[in-house]
Amino acid sequence: MNRRKFISQSSIAASGFLYLPSMLKTPKKEDLILGHGNKRYRINKEWSQLDAAKYPVKDCHEMVQDSKGRIILLTNETKNNVIFYDKKGKLINTWGHEYPGAHGLTLFNENGHEVLFICDNNRHQVIKTNLDGKVLMTLDYPKETGQYTKADEYIPTETAITSNGDIYVADGYGKDFIIQYDHKGKYIRHFGGRGDKEENLLNAHGICVDYREKNNPTLIVTSRQQNAFKRFTFDGKFINTISLPGAWVCRPVINGDYLYSAVLQSSSHVNEQSGFVTILDKNFKVVSNLAGNDPAYNGNIPEEMHQTVKAFQYPHDVCIDDDQNMYVAQWNSGHVYPYKLEPIG
Repeated sequence: MNRRKFISQSSIAASGFLYLPSMLKTPKKEDLILGHGNKRYRINKEWSQLDAAKYPVKDCHEMVQDSKGRIILLTNETKNNVIFYDKKGKLINTWGHEYPGAHGLTLFNENGHEVLFICDNNRHQVIKTNLDGKVLMTLDYPKETGQYTKADEYIPTETAITSNGDIYVADGYGKDFIIQYDHKGKYIRHFGGRGDKEENLLNAHGICVDYREKNNPTLIVTSRQQNAFKRFTFDGKFINTISLPGAWVCRPVINGDYLYSAVLQSSSHVNEQSGFVTILDKNFKVVSNLAGNDPAYNGNIPEEMHQTVKAFQYPHDVCIDDDQNMYVAQWNSGHVYPYKLEPIG
């Protein structure tokens, strides 16, 4: 998919946008309240402001929190690909100059040591590092699958790691396959790919492991251009589709009983800055749209979703910290730093 096509402005409507009563006279940007039901948040767009001359960002692609409570941002700015913040937005550390296509960021606890998996679009590789940036393993294009003849056909966007260390790579901007490796990087299988069957994918942008059913863990894979998530077993068997009409969802992020996802844009405003954040409960029902319309259903399928408040441009990822704060990273949004959203109910 050509990411350069995403340019323009977005429409604004009133639903889903609330002020606290004390703020009605002189509302401020940091007092904007987004969301629905018990998933409402106060947005703070100034949380992570740094000296852009020293610590620039291009696209803020993804964020995670490590066991020390640090918020880690991945950007494709090679002056500082990886930026560490504390929860108050103070800079802790930066590293990384060799990831011009930095896109996917996954944190995994490997026998008591946390590691990162970085997907680089430009390098056509997945790179495993420690938290100081030391490279531990590199996965090149998966020629073992028989589906690729050269590295340029493979553009990985995300990884998910199961408890036994198996690595699942989503080739979200390439051929839309999910490639499974063992913990040493040995190829196991591939599945998904483009096509017209239920198990096929279109823009397999994200992937995560869902352990909410303890005895039945699954993979959740993004099929962004189909406005859906698709569920698979660990051995690649298709389970079902979670349709999210209108929502160009990015990667799924599981925290507690809920699934969170940045929505890059809405189908009613393709190629416009029309994104929002959606939250699904453990039954995969939409319960809140931050900067989006009030969740409503026609039978088992949500009504088409869209942006209603111009709080975001192209949100690309969310991170939920240990205090239930949310951090939103944005793509192609004027080099803005991430926003912090604090829960209010």
